[in-house]
Amino acid sequence: MNHTQQRDRLRAVLAGSKCVSPARVYDALSARVAEAVGYEIGLLAGSGVAATTLAAPDLAVHTITEYADQIRRIMRVAKLSLFVDGDNGYGNALNVMRTVEEFEHAGVSGLSIEDTVAPLAFGQAEDEQRLVSIEESAGKMCAAVAARSDPSLVIAARTPALKIEGIEGTLARVKKYAAAGVDAIFVIGPDKVEQLQAIHAATKLPLIVGAFHGTLTREQMAACGVRILHQGHLAIAATVRALRETYSHLFNGGAPADLNSKIASPQQMEQLINAETYRQWLREYMR
Repeated sequence: MNHTQQRDRLRAVLAGSKCVSPARVYDALSARVAEAVGYEIGLLAGSGVAATTLAAPDLAVHTITEYADQIRRIMRVAKLSLFVDGDNGYGNALNVMRTVEEFEHAGVSGLSIEDTVAPLAFGQAEDEQRLVSIEESAGKMCAAVAARSDPSLVIAARTPALKIEGIEGTLARVKKYAAAGVDAIFVIGPDKVEQLQAIHAATKLPLIVGAFHGTLTREQMAACGVRILHQGHLAIAATVRALRETYSHLFNGGAPADLNSKIASPQQMEQLINAETYRQWLREYMR
């Protein structure tokens, strides 16, 4: 499967009638595990890149090249349609264009550009979000759309404006972003069905939702135009807990055999790392 086919698969999800949740992947091996259980759509977030490559918080301290390199490692082995959080595009409209070019070349199926000020400005609290002006943000969305080479690449406009400007400010922004030519609207923090309905009615574009604080079922969200719902960083958190428990057990003198029921079998590991393929290459080319 080539990258255009992967992108077409993501577009089919956005054009469909169901709400799906992608696998939150963070490296090549996690992408392989996601595929093994049946996922076709994956999500890579900037926070995941910061945590797994730098052991750092989500404060935009990783670089675009570090991010793109991680994407390439994943897409070298994965058949997933990978959707990527492109943060604010790492700067102005020209930086956004570079971000789209790098991420597209690395193999993503889609990416979002957020309308926030990042990295943190002097005097800005860690948990305080500030929005770039609607005019500048719309220009960045236009730049993102113009920068893609493959028209099947999905560009989404991401905004946390509900928390900062309320529903009226959010509607003004998503209308402007839709007019810029984006393919989807990525909304952070809705907590009422009426918000989703209003946003969907204002643009008719498919919605991507992160950090939903309400109690809607996936079917109810689908009726509001939501096609992708993110479910947080559970995979990374589960990996960290498993590592900590394993290391603690061994450090404190526990026997490796005691962990057999909690770890992947040798057969599962061999499948995930394509061991048999490499053995075949050894037999063919290193005789």
